[in-house]
Amino acid sequence: MTATQEGADFGDRTDFANADRGFLAAPEYRQIETADGKVAWDFDALSFLDDDCPDTVNPSLWRQSQLCARVGLYQVVDGVYQIRGFDLSNMTLIEGTAGVIVVDPLVSAEPAAAGLALYRKVRGDKPVTGVIYTHSHIDHFGGVGGVLEPGSKAPILAPDGFMAEAVSENVYAGTAMLRRGMYYSAGTTEHGPTAGVGMGLGYQASAGTVGLVPPTKSITETGQEETVDGVRFVFQMTPGTEAPSEMNFLLPDHRALCMAENATHNLHNILTLRGAKIRDARIWSHYLGQALDLFAGKADVVFASHHWPTWGEPEIRQFLETQRDLYGYLHDQTLRMMNQGYVGAEIAELIQMPPALDAAWHTHGYYGSVSHNVKAIYQRYLGWYSGHPSDLWEQTPVETAKRYAICFGGVPNLVAKAREYADDGDLRFAAQLLKHAVFADPANQDAKSTLADVFDRLALGAECATWRNCYVTGADELRNGVRPTAIGSSGMAGALSVPQLFDTMAIRVDGPKAWDLKVVTDWHFTDLDEHYRLTLQHGVLTYGPQSGASGSVGAADATFTLTKPQFLAVLGGGGLDGVEVEGDPAVLQQVTGVLDEPDPNFAIVTP
Repeated sequence: MTATQEGADFGDRTDFANADRGFLAAPEYRQIETADGKVAWDFDALSFLDDDCPDTVNPSLWRQSQLCARVGLYQVVDGVYQIRGFDLSNMTLIEGTAGVIVVDPLVSAEPAAAGLALYRKVRGDKPVTGVIYTHSHIDHFGGVGGVLEPGSKAPILAPDGFMAEAVSENVYAGTAMLRRGMYYSAGTTEHGPTAGVGMGLGYQASAGTVGLVPPTKSITETGQEETVDGVRFVFQMTPGTEAPSEMNFLLPDHRALCMAENATHNLHNILTLRGAKIRDARIWSHYLGQALDLFAGKADVVFASHHWPTWGEPEIRQFLETQRDLYGYLHDQTLRMMNQGYVGAEIAELIQMPPALDAAWHTHGYYGSVSHNVKAIYQRYLGWYSGHPSDLWEQTPVETAKRYAICFGGVPNLVAKAREYADDGDLRFAAQLLKHAVFADPANQDAKSTLADVFDRLALGAECATWRNCYVTGADELRNGVRPTAIGSSGMAGALSVPQLFDTMAIRVDGPKAWDLKVVTDWHFTDLDEHYRLTLQHGVLTYGPQSGASGSVGAADATFTLTKPQFLAVLGGGGLDGVEVEGDPAVLQQVTGVLDEPDPNFAIVTP
């Protein structure tokens, strides 16, 4: 096994009973399609998990994947229902006085709409009277367009800071995260017994239409109570845990506790492999303890935005205590050894999990892992630098690889030595050597095929689904090249504020190309009554209030008067049709001419 925990009982079928409990209906169709005929979700893609565990998959991971493959509408308690197996996440439906409140409407609109339709088929054609986003990750808001009619006045509740964090993650760093996300989800490869078998947290993300409708009300403090369509909610703020902006809530009249994504049936990520802001394991553990203090004894069931619920007061307490201690132990032991002088990679090898934690299935690293979480905790406190001066100014990966090849007497010798390590079972070091071989000579097919074979072998033993997915995707790209990452219109741009749209421009400026430019433009948004000055100088695009903003005074080179939709059209290359312009409109071309295009298909396992 690769970086796993051991000790849980395969004879314990409690999770299977809980995963099946409350089942009401399954979809009668096998695929969910977008308007243009693209498959957004394929239920048949999960069918291979009906079989017994093959020898190509870690048995613990196979068990988890089977649990995540449950599909349909489930009753949590009377009045609270979940759609599971329609996407990476769950969509929860809470019945109110006049309609139904939707919690976390999946990744994309088509699966969310299909899930809502299945609910309505069983429970009646209730209107959506409210939406709740538990946190700022796309699998908890991206499908909102599938549950809200255009112009809906239904309230949308979200934790404080939701919009800033949703944009930061999904827009500013969106291209890089999506590309890396193809690795940790095996999103560009076939799934099956010799490839990806899910993500541990769920099967995978849907491929439909993603959108965002901004919240109408922010939850700002723990203990805040709100009533939506007659349903009482008591919120707990948990910033800095699984997401920078996140919250749990109790339904006191249903005796049901939603833990968002803070307590699920696996060890989660302190730093996800797709990349994100590093989470705080200490505060995560603290907020789980606070949830116990606030809500223990007030709930008969705990459910989350992934996986299946846990019923019974003693079982809820044990589940939350174990999850609390899991993150607390990882944090405290990492800090203990860090203060003894060990670096992250060393601590990841030295740390030992308590047997009592190992014995619980929901502590296993199907999505996160002990190894990369320990390194993330180290990084949160001490950063990338190990403290050894040789790490200050290392050669780039390609230049390092070339020097490894020279030291080994050429790439063929490097490959041969790697094969020796692989034959001896040291796949980890074999992969390191072969990475250097490939980066030193990307055209060397022997090096690439040998590394692909090593990745295949590493995948077989991985309990962590995201590790397995990275290995199988790396092997696939070494053999077949990069498969294009499908990027459609995210549908999020319309929800961004004007400053956030300016930020998306600023991070695309090719600095050296813009060094000698100075362009000042004023922007008047008639539909928002907002006025900005945008300045490009020293290779930096800055903005502020129109008068004297960003260090620029005097007249602008051009002034644009328009609406926000017109500005979105300008950014999309639609020109200045309908835009009122004073001054030289050509200066806009100077700005857009230095904007880089992100590359959604950049190389990872080759230079």
